[in-house]
Amino acid sequence: MRKLILFLFFVGTFSSLFSQELDCKVQVLSNQIAGTDKRVFEAMQTAIFEFMLTRKWTNETFRIEERIDCSILINLTERIGADEFRGTLQIQARRPVFKTSYNTALLNFNDNDIVFKYTEAQPLEFVENTYSGNLTSILAFYAYYVIGLDYDSFALNDGTPYFQKALAVVNNAQSSGYQGWKAFDSNNNRYWLINNMLDATFVSMREAMYNIHRKGLDMMADNKDAGRAAILESLMELKKVHQVKPLSFSLQVFFIAKADEIVNVFCGGFPDEKAKVTTLLNEIDPTNSNKYTKIAACQ
Repeated sequence: MRKLILFLFFVGTFSSLFSQELDCKVQVLSNQIAGTDKRVFEAMQTAIFEFMLTRKWTNETFRIEERIDCSILINLTERIGADEFRGTLQIQARRPVFKTSYNTALLNFNDNDIVFKYTEAQPLEFVENTYSGNLTSILAFYAYYVIGLDYDSFALNDGTPYFQKALAVVNNAQSSGYQGWKAFDSNNNRYWLINNMLDATFVSMREAMYNIHRKGLDMMADNKDAGRAAILESLMELKKVHQVKPLSFSLQVFFIAKADEIVNVFCGGFPDEKAKVTTLLNEIDPTNSNKYTKIAACQ
């Protein structure tokens, strides 16, 4: 379904070139680590970039214009061994909105449980259903997770096969000894990111993810009022998740990516829409209530 929709998105764009699924920008920062040859980090950045872009993550063939736009920023804060590093990772993902030049955010997540080994000139390898090291496991996890989000935004629950692959990465890493893979490590790590996504409790969140994009944002170029109404209806569905799991980690992740966009969408809304969406958002996402107060005032 994603391929058909993107064909319609890009009809009129002719390209005979085919590529892998991800258009992933990679940056590795090492300013906080002194006394290490910077060539190591340059080689690391190149290796990660090539790993994300050259590996085949799905069975589908993507045209260049169909690739999923994402970025990875790794900020290394400590060298804890000859070949072992600690830091954080920010992963962002976006997808185009129909009939516009606008890209909407799907994910903007900070992972603070980043520790891995890297040896310069050693190729990054990942084998499905096998734990192949923490760096490639983390990268593979987020590759599958981003692909799953992208597919979910084009067709209802279409990302499930890729979320299941991300879950398999988590399961294979359980005995690795590294943080971020287990339920008891914290309540906001990779384990919960993927387990919540596949949990029946969060089915309304995945439905909202689809409806906001396909029935809402993708329709706004033709009919802003209808698209905005669909987004409001979709946000109402998120209340079901909030009622079962108040202030859940997954809802927080959702709103980190979408809060600013929601404000912009409803700035152009009718007074009753503004009042309704502000009341709703202040209830289910109080963390961003300062943003939502702007809805009533803007035009």
